[in-house]
Amino acid sequence: SKALLTKQPHLPRPLLRSMNDYYMPLHTEHIPYDWIAQPHGPIDSTFLQSFLTATLSHEQQRNIGFRELCSHPDLIQRTLLEVSGTILTSHLAYRYGLATHVAGGTHHAQADRGAGYTILNDLVISANYMMKTELNGGNILNVDKVLVIDCDVHQGDGTASFGTNICNHGNGIERDSNGNGGELYTLSIHCQSNYPFRKQKSTYDVGLPDNMTDDEYIQILKENVNLAIQEIQPDFIIYDAGVDVYENDVLGNLKITEEGIRKRDRWVIEKCVREGIPICGVVGGGYDKDINALARRHAILHEEGAYVWRKYKLWSRHKQ
Repeated sequence: SKALLTKQPHLPRPLLRSMNDYYMPLHTEHIPYDWIAQPHGPIDSTFLQSFLTATLSHEQQRNIGFRELCSHPDLIQRTLLEVSGTILTSHLAYRYGLATHVAGGTHHAQADRGAGYTILNDLVISANYMMKTELNGGNILNVDKVLVIDCDVHQGDGTASFGTNICNHGNGIERDSNGNGGELYTLSIHCQSNYPFRKQKSTYDVGLPDNMTDDEYIQILKENVNLAIQEIQPDFIIYDAGVDVYENDVLGNLKITEEGIRKRDRWVIEKCVREGIPICGVVGGGYDKDINALARRHAILHEEGAYVWRKYKLWSRHKQ
């Protein structure tokens, strides 16, 4: 919040003038269970219930990484609010063509387990919500194919585990007798040598070598995003804008500058807007002992979203 409320030299004004400028997601007690849990949602109901009741096993907590903190009410609340926020951001992106979330990107979590400090996969939960009229109440129309563009430095293995084309698998997002549901596609552009060391199969996987710098990174990004959009023809895009690609990120292994991250985010957002594909942006990963510096890097997604918003006057594209 501090990063977004502070005026930066390259901006005409702060992105937000007050805390009242945020859209606020549903609070935890108001989030419908069906949005998340099978059979309507994509998450295993037993795993979800164990998490919500703080009864995950020691092994499940260890795999997530938070260990005993998995039982802390604040972490449970934060996890649910993050999911609710990504659903809200997706709704706003559908309405206006573009929206960004101050959290999100829990791409290591699978249907029945968490991993890599992620518990519930907000990307898949939101994609499922957008494609199922029984969940979104018919407020979302003609979203049958969702593409996740994952630019976190780590492969989006959890998202990939739900299936390349989930319509043809029994993993939680599939069409019912009324035609509800759709197809989820994944493009993961990540550092090949980094976590997870056992990779899943995304629709498109681009494993980058260590120490890659801006120019080659942006070229590979453009080639693969263009290819995925051309082949999939998605109706909606969720963009994981992880900043752990940064050259000094403690878990990164790439050599991307802050200017490179800015170019990446602007290009992806503007590409989607020009193509007429609604895009929901989430912040993804980033690791730095200097929390203020990390917040500034995460704010790049919102700054570039604001630039594209103004350039294309997206407030005029409002859908009811």
